[in-house]
Amino acid sequence: MALEILGFPRSNFVRTVRMAVQEKGVAYELVPEFPHADAIKAIHPLGLIPAMRHDGFELCEAVAIIRYVDRVFEGPSLYPDDPKTAAKVDQWASIAAVSVDQLLLRNYVVEYLFHKDDDGKVVRTKIDIAVKRFPKMFAMIGSAVAPGYFGSNEFSVADCFLAPILAAAKMFPEGQEALANNADLSAYFARVSARDSFTSTAP
Repeated sequence: MALEILGFPRSNFVRTVRMAVQEKGVAYELVPEFPHADAIKAIHPLGLIPAMRHDGFELCEAVAIIRYVDRVFEGPSLYPDDPKTAAKVDQWASIAAVSVDQLLLRNYVVEYLFHKDDDGKVVRTKIDIAVKRFPKMFAMIGSAVAPGYFGSNEFSVADCFLAPILAAAKMFPEGQEALANNADLSAYFARVSARDSFTSTAP
C-alpha cells in the first residue's frame, strides 16, 4: 500500500508532514479528512490531524510520522547524522510546534478565521493580546533564522514546522507587518517559500 497522509490540507501540521515527505522524495497520497472524522478517530485517540497509513500500519502525530518516513523510506535523511546537530533540529521543531504554533496559529490566525460575533465581525480579544507578544516572538524567530534556516545553516525538519505557521500568520495584517519588519525573517521566508516542498503543498 502507498503512503497515505490523512488530514485537512489547510492544517499547518498536515502541511509540515507533507513538506517533510516531499523533501525526502517519497510519493504519497493526501486523503483529505477533518479533525474528529471517523477515519481520524480510528487512528488518533484525540481525533487530531495528521494521521498516516502505510502497509497496514497506522500512525498519528507529525513528529512520529516524519520519523517513521525517514527510517522506512529511501532518500536523503531528514535529520543530521551527528546526534547533537539532530537534537538541535528536534529542539527548534518543538519550539515551532508548541510555542510558535500556540501564539501565531491558535491565538491569532484561528481567532481571525473562526471567532466572529453575530454580525460576522472578528472578535479581537485574543488577537489583541497575541499581537502584544509579537515583538518578542518575532525577534526570537528572526534571530534563530539568521544563520539561513531555523536554528541552522541548512534546511531541516524544523523549517517544515515553522514555514507553514509563518505563511498562515502572513495572511493577516499584524503578522504580515511583523514579518516584513524583520529583515532576517523576510529573507528566510523568501528562501523557504521558493522550495518545491512549500509551493506544492500550498492549500
